Order: sequence, then structure tokens, then C-alpha cells
Amino acid sequence: MIFLLRTLYFLLFLSAIFIACEPNRNQVKVEPNIPENVKRYGQVIRVKPEKLEYYRELHANPWPCVVENIRECNIRNYTIYLQDDHLFAYFEYIGDDFADDMKKMEEDTCTQRWWKETDPCQEPIINAKEGEWWTNMEEVFHSD
Repeated sequence: MIFLLRTLYFLLFLSAIFIACEPNRNQVKVEPNIPENVKRYGQVIRVKPEKLEYYRELHANPWPCVVENIRECNIRNYTIYLQDDHLFAYFEYIGDDFADDMKKMEEDTCTQRWWKETDPCQEPIINAKEGEWWTNMEEVFHSD
């Protein structure tokens, strides 16, 4: 009888530990260092085939002042992908005023010099709006 009670208490003890250690399935997981106000952007533009190698060379060694300006303008995880003759950009904006930060980026002299190198390598996609360079894409799915 004592053996049975000890076994029962032991099983109850194990059950309590299991329940206490089980993760709360209703709890929202928050990733560290990711602000709540992140806005994701996807963009597309064409790369001129005759300029592709030069474009690759530029981006293999981006100018530090350009990378610094991107961060100062609240852009994170900036990535450019290539597929055939299309460039696809992805970035996350963590600031409060996108228009103001983009104006600040445009006014940066280092970025202006960088764009003088990269712009001749690119051309807007066929259905770009008048005056549009990189075309914003619609986000249709996202998973963290």
C-alpha cells in the first residue's frame, strides 16, 4: 500500500512538472530586437544585361557611406535578388516617417554618387508608373 501511494505521489509530481514546463500555446512569440512598427517593402526593377557585371561588382563591395546612410534612414535587412533581368529588393523600414527618411537619403551626397553608378545599370519595368524607378510590389504573404 505504501509503495502504491509513493508511486501515485511520484506520478502526480511528474505531472505537475510536465504541466509547469509545457509552453503556453496561446502566448504570442516576440522576436528579440524586432520593432513592432516594421513595414516590409518589396520592389522590382530591370537590370540592363550589358551592365549586369558592373552592377554585381558594385554590390560585391558597397561603399561604407552608402550602407551607413541606409541604416541612418531606418532601413534594415536590405537585400537585392537577381532573376534573369529583374532585380528584386526587400527591406524593412523601422522609422516613423518614411517620406522624410527617403528625402534624407536622396540628399546624401555619397548616395547621390552611388546612384550615378547604379542608375545607368537599371531601367524601370514595363508597367512602371510615370516617373517610377523601383516599383513597389504588393505583399500577399508573410510569416515570421
